[in-house]
Amino acid sequence: MDWPHDPDGEEGSEGGRKYGLAILAKKLDEDEDFPLDRDEFVEEHADEPIRINHDRVVSVADIFEYVDEAEFETIVDFHKGVGAAMREGGFWDYHPVGENPEKKRA
Repeated sequence: MDWPHDPDGEEGSEGGRKYGLAILAKKLDEDEDFPLDRDEFVEEHADEPIRINHDRVVSVADIFEYVDEAEFETIVDFHKGVGAAMREGGFWDYHPVGENPEKKRA
Protein backbone atom coordinates (compact mmCIF):
# COMPACT_ATOMS: atom_id res chain seq x y z
CA MET A 1 0.00 0.00 0.00
CA ASP A 2 1.20 3.52 -0.73
CA TRP A 3 1.03 5.42 2.55
CA PRO A 4 0.35 9.18 2.62
CA HIS A 5 3.59 9.52 4.59
CA ASP A 6 6.47 7.36 5.81
CA PRO A 7 5.37 5.66 9.07
CA ASP A 8 8.91 6.10 10.42
CA GLY A 9 9.39 9.62 9.11
CA GLU A 10 8.92 12.92 10.90
CA GLU A 11 5.16 13.03 10.23
CA GLY A 12 4.61 9.40 11.18
CA SER A 13 6.62 9.08 14.36
CA GLU A 14 7.98 12.51 15.23
CA GLY A 15 11.55 11.60 14.37
CA GLY A 16 11.73 8.37 16.38
CA ARG A 17 10.11 5.02 15.81
CA LYS A 18 6.91 4.69 17.84
CA TYR A 19 4.35 1.92 17.66
CA GLY A 20 0.62 1.17 17.74
CA LEU A 21 -1.52 2.95 20.26
CA ALA A 22 1.17 5.59 20.91
CA ILE A 23 0.88 6.75 17.29
CA LEU A 24 -2.92 6.85 17.47
CA ALA A 25 -2.89 8.82 20.73
CA LYS A 26 -0.51 11.40 19.19
CA LYS A 27 -3.27 12.29 16.72
CA LEU A 28 -5.45 13.55 19.59
CA ASP A 29 -5.56 16.53 21.90
CA GLU A 30 -6.81 15.38 25.30
CA ASP A 31 -8.40 18.75 26.07
CA GLU A 32 -9.99 19.55 22.71
CA ASP A 33 -10.89 16.28 20.99
CA PHE A 34 -13.10 14.64 23.61
CA PRO A 35 -15.72 13.37 23.57
CA LEU A 36 -14.40 11.76 20.37
CA ASP A 37 -16.65 10.31 17.67
CA ARG A 38 -15.13 7.09 16.29
CA ASP A 39 -16.48 7.52 12.76
CA GLU A 40 -15.24 11.10 12.44
CA PHE A 41 -11.78 10.05 13.67
CA VAL A 42 -11.64 7.19 11.16
CA GLU A 43 -12.89 9.40 8.33
CA GLU A 44 -10.06 11.84 9.00
CA HIS A 45 -7.26 9.29 9.54
CA ALA A 46 -8.39 6.03 7.84
CA ASP A 47 -5.50 5.64 5.38
CA GLU A 48 -2.71 6.76 7.71
CA PRO A 49 -0.07 4.14 8.61
CA ILE A 50 0.33 2.73 12.10
CA ARG A 51 3.48 0.74 12.79
CA ILE A 52 2.53 -2.29 14.90
CA ASN A 53 6.00 -3.74 15.39
CA HIS A 54 9.41 -3.78 13.71
CA ASP A 55 8.04 -5.24 10.47
CA ARG A 56 4.27 -4.66 10.32
CA VAL A 57 2.41 -1.50 9.31
CA VAL A 58 -1.39 -1.30 9.06
CA SER A 59 -3.86 1.51 8.47
CA VAL A 60 -5.96 3.28 11.09
CA ALA A 61 -9.01 1.82 9.31
CA ASP A 62 -7.65 -1.73 9.75
CA ILE A 63 -7.45 -1.26 13.52
CA PHE A 64 -10.80 0.49 13.86
CA GLU A 65 -12.61 -2.42 12.19
CA TYR A 66 -12.38 -3.99 15.67
CA VAL A 67 -13.42 -0.93 17.72
CA ASP A 68 -16.93 -1.38 19.11
CA GLU A 69 -17.41 1.99 20.84
CA ALA A 70 -19.08 4.75 18.80
CA GLU A 71 -17.73 7.50 21.08
CA PHE A 72 -14.99 7.95 23.66
CA GLU A 73 -15.60 10.33 26.57
CA THR A 74 -11.91 10.63 27.60
CA ILE A 75 -8.48 9.70 26.30
CA VAL A 76 -8.39 6.90 28.89
CA ASP A 77 -11.59 5.48 27.37
CA PHE A 78 -9.92 5.74 23.95
CA HIS A 79 -6.84 3.83 25.16
CA LYS A 80 -8.97 1.10 26.73
CA GLY A 81 -11.30 0.68 23.76
CA VAL A 82 -8.64 0.80 21.06
CA GLY A 83 -6.27 -1.38 23.09
CA ALA A 84 -8.95 -4.05 23.43
CA ALA A 85 -9.66 -3.79 19.69
CA MET A 86 -5.96 -4.19 18.86
CA ARG A 87 -5.80 -7.34 20.99
CA GLU A 88 -9.01 -8.71 19.43
CA GLY A 89 -7.73 -8.01 15.92
CA GLY A 90 -4.40 -9.73 16.54
CA PHE A 91 -2.38 -6.53 16.18
CA TRP A 92 -0.51 -7.10 19.47
CA ASP A 93 1.56 -10.12 20.36
CA TYR A 94 1.35 -9.28 24.07
CA HIS A 95 -1.80 -10.06 26.05
CA PRO A 96 -1.82 -9.11 29.76
CA VAL A 97 -3.19 -12.51 30.80
CA GLY A 98 -1.90 -14.46 27.81
CA GLU A 99 -3.74 -15.40 24.62
CA ASN A 100 -5.14 -18.43 26.40
CA PRO A 101 -5.12 -17.59 30.12
CA GLU A 102 -6.02 -21.15 31.08
CA LYS A 103 -2.84 -22.52 29.50
CA LYS A 104 -0.40 -19.68 28.89
CA ARG A 105 0.19 -16.55 30.92
CA ALA A 106 1.85 -13.43 29.53
